[in-house]
Amino acid sequence: MNKEIILEAAAQIIRQKGFHATSMQDIADAVNLQKASLYHHVSSKQEILLVLLDQALDMLTERLRLVIQEDLPADEKLRQAMKTFLQILTEHSDLVSVLLLEHRSLDAEFHTQHIARRDRFERLWRDMIQEGIDSGIFCAYDPALTARALLGVMNWTVTWYRSTGPLPVEAITDHMLNLFLFGLLTRPPERLAK
Repeated sequence: MNKEIILEAAAQIIRQKGFHATSMQDIADAVNLQKASLYHHVSSKQEILLVLLDQALDMLTERLRLVIQEDLPADEKLRQAMKTFLQILTEHSDLVSVLLLEHRSLDAEFHTQHIARRDRFERLWRDMIQEGIDSGIFCAYDPALTARALLGVMNWTVTWYRSTGPLPVEAITDHMLNLFLFGLLTRPPERLAK
């Protein structure tokens, strides 16, 4: 038995039951271990949660950095970043669901570590948006707020997306990007154009 198998099972169970309703016995049963044997691989449920959160953020951050390094116009870079994010979200749905829905379950000692990592990830989005502002492609007054709004829209996908649904990830990405870049209005009304 290796730790990766335990973590995969834990992510699946935590996504299904929630962190607080998941027991170490649930995880041990899922990987056919005695509960005592599970503790040879992990020290606590909190450790499992922190490792899962770190894995998810590290994967997202690494893939986002690759997109950011590409020599693309800001709008295309944003599209590629969104596509990458949504692909990871759908391909690793258990892991990313734990990241997005259970991070508040961390104890205070682990929470500080996690927040620093999360802030670095958010900063990559903020910097990408700032790059678009600086190049004249984007018009946003607050890159941090813009990044959080975009992440909020994409993060919520984890609650409703189904691989058997009518739209593939690419179509969802394009729809979200168009909505985010161009909004709902066909042209600004007089009251907003001032």
